[in-house]
Amino acid sequence: MEESPAEIESDDFVLLQHGHRDMVEATAFNSYGDRFASGSADGKIKVYNRYRDGLWNLTDTWGAHTAEILQIQWLPPTIHPNLIASIGTDGRFKLWVEDPTLAPGSGRRFNSHNNKPVFELRSPSRAPFLSFSIKHNQETRHTYLALIKRNAELTVYENEEPENLDSWAELDTVAVCEKPARGEEVSFKVAFDPNLEPCYNALRQGVPRDSLAVIVASMDHASVWRTKEISHTVTLGSSTTKEFYLAAELKGHRGLVRDVAWAPGNIRGFDIVATACKDGFVRVYQISTPSKGDQILRSRDYARIPEGLGLPVPRTIENGTRNSPSGIGAGLAGARSNVSGIRQQEPEDRQGQILHVAQEMSKLEANRTPVWRVDFDDDGQLLGSTGDDGKLMLWRREPSGVWSRSAELALRKTVALPGS
Repeated sequence: MEESPAEIESDDFVLLQHGHRDMVEATAFNSYGDRFASGSADGKIKVYNRYRDGLWNLTDTWGAHTAEILQIQWLPPTIHPNLIASIGTDGRFKLWVEDPTLAPGSGRRFNSHNNKPVFELRSPSRAPFLSFSIKHNQETRHTYLALIKRNAELTVYENEEPENLDSWAELDTVAVCEKPARGEEVSFKVAFDPNLEPCYNALRQGVPRDSLAVIVASMDHASVWRTKEISHTVTLGSSTTKEFYLAAELKGHRGLVRDVAWAPGNIRGFDIVATACKDGFVRVYQISTPSKGDQILRSRDYARIPEGLGLPVPRTIENGTRNSPSGIGAGLAGARSNVSGIRQQEPEDRQGQILHVAQEMSKLEANRTPVWRVDFDDDGQLLGSTGDDGKLMLWRREPSGVWSRSAELALRKTVALPGS
């Protein structure tokens, strides 16, 4: 029996009618994957819930910013089950908490505090925030917020009381590159190390267990920054603060770096990071901390690691600490500034910095089109990227450490059966 002409629609993807009046520029899933948020150039955020039938239904819509929204993120459920952070080109970072007692679709479920967010941080200058990242330490209950502005300033804040979202203290501020010229196309991204603590080889070399690390995309460069401990002696005693230093430079980019990602799962003894570049390539780097000769440093709280677990030193360009911007502590100590505004380090300011080596493991071509987003899975073994070709490229790590293409996903148009 001959079938009548028909059309087959691809059911590989579920198309969500978002309802925004302008282009959607930011999206985010919560930790459980059952809630989805979208931010648009119209300044509004929409939240959707996934029900048992697999359908997504709109929960609420509200005006979050007076300008386009650049990034949104669900905070870890260990802080609050339903808390959303957002930044917009209006130069403001905001935190929104859900009030489940209010009816869906009321427009007030996430801004019930007198139509305001539970926390708002305005950019101290005319340069708006372009990217942010949030990390929560479950053991210490401290939350860290990294914000990078258009003038290339990276500022990290610390919250010691997750129950009080209004209490944020500035931890450090550094200039990650020269300030871009007015009217120049810019690209800045920041992402925290998602692992609970540094890898064991970094701890062997003296990196403190509570050290923070971020990967930063700054124009056509990418770099890794890590904190060291700075001791201050005052009249009533001494105190210790964290200060960021340039740990590694990720070289080889021939265009604006659009996105950066840090792979979870650093049990390997080294870190893996990735960048998405306008030149059409996804680059994967290995960040290691080799020992200097026979000298092995140890952090103060790490003394149980067995001997002989160090990795061989890759033959590549090591970061050095030249032209490394220091933090607040070095600024108070009298660090000098050069013409570009990036603070230079004095030799004594390099104490406590650990040698990091960045090695490019793979240079992945993404269909010769600019790449916009890159991210790892929860195991750090699968890498996804998207670009101007409209496809999701999946890359997998081989046992040798090299990354290769694993799969390619794309929306398919409706196709007609043969003979129709």
